[in-house]
Amino acid sequence: MSKNIYWHLPGFCYFKNLNTAIIELMREYRNCFYEGYRVGSVYGTFPGAIWNGGRTVLGFTSKNDIQTVLKNYNSKNVPVRFTWTNPLIEEKHLNDTLCNLIMHEADNGMNQVLVNSPILEDYLRKNYPGFKFISSTTKRIKDLDTLKAELDKDYFMVVLDYDMNHNEEVLKSLEPVAERVEILVDEICFPDCPKRLDHYRDEAAKQLEFDVAKPFPCPNRQQTKSFEGDCMTRPHFISKEEIGSYIERGYENFKLVGRGLPQQLALDSYLYYLVKDDDRDFIRNQIYKKVTEMNNKQAQRR
Repeated sequence: MSKNIYWHLPGFCYFKNLNTAIIELMREYRNCFYEGYRVGSVYGTFPGAIWNGGRTVLGFTSKNDIQTVLKNYNSKNVPVRFTWTNPLIEEKHLNDTLCNLIMHEADNGMNQVLVNSPILEDYLRKNYPGFKFISSTTKRIKDLDTLKAELDKDYFMVVLDYDMNHNEEVLKSLEPVAERVEILVDEICFPDCPKRLDHYRDEAAKQLEFDVAKPFPCPNRQQTKSFEGDCMTRPHFISKEEIGSYIERGYENFKLVGRGLPQQLALDSYLYYLVKDDDRDFIRNQIYKKVTEMNNKQAQRR
């Protein structure tokens, strides 16, 4: 394999130590990972940012926290990608202090934004043109013509809806622009879920209102999630053995699920997709060592 393949990892805040460990190990033990594989970005949000969509993430983030996280990834040449995909954004939300602070601190030409809301996207393009803009899978674009029209727009990339992962007509048609298509390979949601857009809007309302008291009636919600038991059993799952056929067709950007899910699930997906089979136990142990060291250092600073 002569070209680089980019993997986009979840939870730049909540999985910070895990993500940092895997990024460092991919450089320290290059031969343990599949040839050409790189971390293309880490996606997610800072707690309390109302522009966030997809998963509700409440809490508080200080300016120092923002700067520390950004420096951690950017110093390793890894872009931070913000999930600014809240579909309920109105004009009154555009001047939010925290969200604009985040954009200001991250405005260095390296970082990226996932978008859904036209109102927010227009504001971001006008005020923060240095970011790369990516059309989010939360739009649930389910037909080829609309997808092609999306790729004709000024997007750095467009994230494919997971229900199209094995659609031969779609994959063949997109080959000329395959390098601009990002594929979510291990989505945990049910195939063709009729409640997915409603669920996104429910999460968006919770983010805006800082209210998570009433859970969304999702049939997938109460189950204990695991990579092997949930992700790998879905018909839209793309196995590591199948990835090569996508790469041969020109696809080079692959996204891993994980926001709002157990860290063990994210770890299992990293080991499965990124690490050679014979080196998996070794890399797992190295991850545990690095994460433990980082946790101990953070505890000492508190």
